[in-house]
Order: sequence, then structure tokens, then C-alpha cells
Amino acid sequence: MADYRTEEDTLGPVRIPSSALWGPQTQRSCNNFSTGAKMPLEIIKALLQIKKAAAIANKESKVISAKKADLIVQSIDRLLELSDEDLRKDFPLVIYQTGSGTQTNMNVNEVVSHMAQVIDPEIEILPNDDVNHGQSSNDIFPTAMNITAALAVDKLEGATKHLIDELKQKQEKYWKVVKIGRTHLQDATPLTFGQEVSGWVSMLEHDLSYLKELNKTLSELAIGGTAVGTGLNAAFGFADKIAEQMTQVFNHFFTADTNKFYGLAAHSGLNVVHGAIKTLASDLLKIANDVRFLASGPRSGYGELNIPANEPGSSIMPGKVNPTQAEALTMAAVRVMGNDVVVNVASSQGNFEMNVYKPVLISAFLESCELLTGTMTGFSDKLIAGLAVNEERMTQLVDQSLMTVTALSPHIGYHQSAEIAQNAQANRMTLKEAAIKSGLLTEKQFDQWVVPIDMTNIEEK
Repeated sequence: MADYRTEEDTLGPVRIPSSALWGPQTQRSCNNFSTGAKMPLEIIKALLQIKKAAAIANKESKVISAKKADLIVQSIDRLLELSDEDLRKDFPLVIYQTGSGTQTNMNVNEVVSHMAQVIDPEIEILPNDDVNHGQSSNDIFPTAMNITAALAVDKLEGATKHLIDELKQKQEKYWKVVKIGRTHLQDATPLTFGQEVSGWVSMLEHDLSYLKELNKTLSELAIGGTAVGTGLNAAFGFADKIAEQMTQVFNHFFTADTNKFYGLAAHSGLNVVHGAIKTLASDLLKIANDVRFLASGPRSGYGELNIPANEPGSSIMPGKVNPTQAEALTMAAVRVMGNDVVVNVASSQGNFEMNVYKPVLISAFLESCELLTGTMTGFSDKLIAGLAVNEERMTQLVDQSLMTVTALSPHIGYHQSAEIAQNAQANRMTLKEAAIKSGLLTEKQFDQWVVPIDMTNIEEK
């Protein structure tokens, strides 16, 4: 058997590897674009599901024959049964191709057409006329974008909830463990570690609510707009039927009841949702940094937290343990912030009737979701779950702090309290020693007024 076969498209003959299920338009893209990562398989699978639903809708509308529609469905089902590794073999195109995703759409059309020929060579299934019937790359690709994005955000929401649950366990366990607070990286008044964790929890709960609320905008599908938003060549009710099918297949509500000119030219939904993802990344960066600084040491840093030893931390320093899960999460957060610039700029490029930065936009969006979902889960399970408080160290730092002097202000005044703290610092005395030496209060009064746990107002919560 020859290594190549020849097929033709509207531009002429093209040599294609004999074993490939794709056709000439896919091959031209392979020849012309080879740089960068491959188109995400999530997009390919979504396109296959959309085309399966389109075949069923076209059959019901009687715009293609039942035999053709059934064969298209059978061909797609066979492709969807493949492993990711096997599926990738027939979907080789890269992200950096035409900005509409047309070549990936045609890749799917051609592979479905050739699979149909393998199953039943007696029925001719044409890539454009049959598999792509009632569709345009201009509406089907953004439809796939919104579907994959919505599903990716669903997973991200799950990972966020999981981290919240793990942190809540620590919040409850250490609710009354007193530690020193810090503002401006300087000593502040005491709080409990549970209170500190409750702040992290609230940040993530707010982020989760933003994601849940904004995710709804991704349910609007561009399908039915075809080339420029007018719906030319799409059967009546075609888009609604596909949206209904997508809702059933993915267990996520989708609707075609949206402005199609908007759906092709703008990706405002993806842009605003990624903004919420970036906000989550910002908060995760803060939380992970707080954890790793509080765990710094164990002898020469803050040393307030003990973290799990997941792997050796150094190739030269024996026994070293590093906060690797925190580092992975913070690097992911930085990448998401960079991706937000990509999404912002790509979303702005909706020239006239169509945005032509679609592949890079959805690639950046999906990468952000994948990175945060994965690293957040690792952070939850491999760091937070095993996190423990060094209560002795926390108590030591509270006792050494000068900012518990704040409890004296209501009794002796701000100015006198400041003088006591400054004197203690200058003369290397404890706060208690300096307070008694000032003559402004007795040892008994100090012990009554400076009670760290009372300063946290923990019993009032």
C-alpha cells in the first residue's frame, strides 16, 4: 500500500498520509501551520457532539436523509469511544492557525466523513454538505468554545469548593489557638489561627460565588448564526434543537436564544468569566504565600505552621523540606494572570462580524481552568490536609510581641502605651517589664488587661 493518497478540494489535489482519516483541508493546515500546542481535545469532543446533534436536527427537519444522518451519528459515536491518545492521531492541528478555527472545524468534518466511509462505503458523506450542514465554522467554533469553557469552570468550581472544605476543617480545629497578627509585615494585635483561616475561606467563598454567577453567560450558544449571524442555510429550529441536545449530553444548561451577531463577533462572556478566574488566582496567590511564609523555617523563619514533607527539598542540603504545593499553585496563578491579558486582547479583536482570535482565546481560558483546578486540588490534598499548627511557637511570638500594648490604651491612654512599647524595644525588656517599670500600672493590672485570647474577641463571634 502506498504511503500517501491524493484527494482534491476547491484549490486542487493534496497528498495525504494513506492511514489518515482527515482530508485535504486538514492536510493543508498541517502543511501551513506547525508551531505551538495542538488544539485542545476538549474542543474536538465538543465539536463532535455538536455535529452529532446537528445530524439529528437535520434529520428531523428532513434536510438530509435519515441514512446519512444515522451514519454521521454512528461515525461520531465511534470516534468518541476512542482514547485521547487514539483520537489525537486524527486531529493534529495546532492552535495557531486561522483565527476562526475553520481548519479545526473542517478537520472534524473530514474525519467524520472518512469514518463514515470506513463504516459504510456505500453511502457518501460529504464533509461540507453533510457533516457541516446548517453550520459555519463562524458559529460552531464559538459554540464549542462556550461549551468547553462552561464545563471547565464547573470543574474549577468543584476544586474551589474542595479547598474551602479543607480550610474549614483547619478553621474549626484551630479556632481558639492564639497567634500574633501582622500588618505591613510588622507585629500587630493577636488573633486566632482559626480567624485567620476564616478570612481565606471567605475569600474563596466569594470567588466561588462570582464563578457560579458569571458561568451562566457561557450558556449562550452562537449556533444558528452560520456565516455572519443571519442564520443563512440553517433550518428553522436547528439551533434550539442543538442547544437542547448539548444540555442533555453535558448536564449543563445551554441555550441558543441569544443574539447571533454578538455570538460571532464578541466573546464577552469568556472575557468576564476569565476575569473571575483571575480574581480567584489572585486570592490563591495570597493564601498560598501566607501559608508558605507562616511555615518558613523551621528554625529560622516564622515557624508557626508545620507542612507535610512530600519530597526532599534540596539536592545538596539533606533533610530540607520545601512548600512545593504552594509554589506550584502560585506559579499557576501567575500563568493565569498572563492568560487574562491574552483573553482580554483576544476578546477585543472582534472586527466587524467576527472575532478572529478564537483558538488562542479558548486555549488560554482552558489552560487557566486546568492549571488552577489541578494545582488547587494538589494544594488541598497534599498541603492543607496535612497542615498542623506549631502552637508553642505561636505562643512564644505572642508573648514577645509589643503590640499587645494596645490593650493598655483604654486604661492609660495611647501616648503612654506607646512610650511603654518603645521603651521595651529600646531596652530589650518584655512589655510587662516596661509597663510595670513605667509606674502607670501594677503587675496585677497588666495581667488583667493584657490577655491575648480576650483581645481576639473570639467569644463574641
